[in-house]
Amino acid sequence: MSGTYLGMPSFPRAAAAATRDGTLRGNLRHATHTIRDKRARAVAELADWPRLRAAAAAIKDRTLRHLDHYLVQTEAAVTAAGGTVHWAADAAEANRIVTRLVRATGETEVLKVKSMTTQEIGLNEALGRAGITACETDLAELIVQLGEDRPSHILVPAIHRNRAEIRDIFRARMADWGRPAPDGLGDNPTELAEAARLHLREKFLRAKVAISGANFMVAETGTLVVVESEGNGRMCLTLPETLISVVGIEKVVPTWRDLGVFLQLLPRSSTAERMNPYTSMWTGTAETETAETAAEARAGARAGTRTGTETRAGAETRAGGADGPRAFHLVLLDNGRTDTLADTVGRQALRCIRCSACLNVCPVYERAGGHAYGSPYPGPIGAILTPQLRGTESELDASLPFASSLCGACYEVCPVAIDIPEVLVHLRERVAEGGIVTRGGKKAVIRPARGHAAERAAMRAARWTLDHPAALRTAQRIASRTRRLHPRRLPGPGRAWTGTRALPEVPPESFRDWWARTRGQGSPE
Repeated sequence: MSGTYLGMPSFPRAAAAATRDGTLRGNLRHATHTIRDKRARAVAELADWPRLRAAAAAIKDRTLRHLDHYLVQTEAAVTAAGGTVHWAADAAEANRIVTRLVRATGETEVLKVKSMTTQEIGLNEALGRAGITACETDLAELIVQLGEDRPSHILVPAIHRNRAEIRDIFRARMADWGRPAPDGLGDNPTELAEAARLHLREKFLRAKVAISGANFMVAETGTLVVVESEGNGRMCLTLPETLISVVGIEKVVPTWRDLGVFLQLLPRSSTAERMNPYTSMWTGTAETETAETAAEARAGARAGTRTGTETRAGAETRAGGADGPRAFHLVLLDNGRTDTLADTVGRQALRCIRCSACLNVCPVYERAGGHAYGSPYPGPIGAILTPQLRGTESELDASLPFASSLCGACYEVCPVAIDIPEVLVHLRERVAEGGIVTRGGKKAVIRPARGHAAERAAMRAARWTLDHPAALRTAQRIASRTRRLHPRRLPGPGRAWTGTRALPEVPPESFRDWWARTRGQGSPE
């Protein structure tokens, strides 16, 4: 998925190191508890939340079933509005397309709106190899970039950093990327935000090229939507002359009416706000917008958004011209999504709207942090999405479906009702048993992952025993009569399982024998 994460250890080893970091655990515990408590209050304000959730799931499922149709419709609408659509089968092709487009402008620096899709394909690194500097403009992403770090959360990429650490990063590294941090910079959030604003303002005013993702694409008009909290995204979407958007093919929604459902769900689930402070929408290029497109966009904005929303189609003009870029390129990215769509259980992951609610309630994420997942997509959603996009051939990817307690909290808060525990169990079976999967659009047989031979043998033995009542009864009696000799920890391959949990005590007699002795008439049969 991205060269940034190549060579990372499996989740158990990475998590073992992360859980020993007291500062990290403190930062994560404070942040996740604060966000999830605010989210719970915001969601409780809507009496129809369960209906909105069900509607979102139904819209996503219908769209995925007819994804080919809606993508072609999107391409036609974007092209009609003056944009250019590019199709990228994988990360390498997407990086080549974006690099070529930037080089064609003659620029060597680009601005970036926060985008998990570009993290997924390792775009910043690819541009760097081509001599192009990609500057992050989201505050948290800026912190990560200046600190030569990796994102650890979907919504708040620098959630693992506290204020003092951010101050030190700004003081040490900000000058290397542009305007230096103010003298005597403290760790007050207002001071840190002002330092970032001054640093980025110069970049906004001189930038000629910007790169974004999109939260949604509206197929009927070719409109792209970005929701954010800081306003940096809007600066990138309107000021540069060239805008390149890299968007996963699953982000499409059929109509403006459908978009209205998600614009009610996403803010409350992510930032615990009734509406994002900035919801930016654009259709094609500034110079080719038609009156019809402008009317459609205004109607959609009235139907689906509230205060703080701007649609570029038909928006105010500045300096006598239309607002927005003169050239717009949309890169539609597959990168394993079509293969994921072929899995009738795993395709649920493609409903995800990247709200991060599942991370904030996950006990595993809270203790291990996002870096342990070795992917731009951490937490429960990453544990099911990454192994499907990248496959389960590597040790890291094979370990991700097991990075969960299966408590079900992630499913309860998911605004699009992804049954993450169901997909986790499904992927665990794939890792342990192997089988038929879709890779590159073709059926392929994968071998079971290494390290699961003992598990498979135990499951086969259990299946045979449960299929033979007499053998089960004999095994239960032997276990009861030898229970004083049972070890507290399993030897060999079972050592890892009992290293974090105690073996259950074997009762003096089985349920069958107890029933026969106390309630039954005659034998246990």
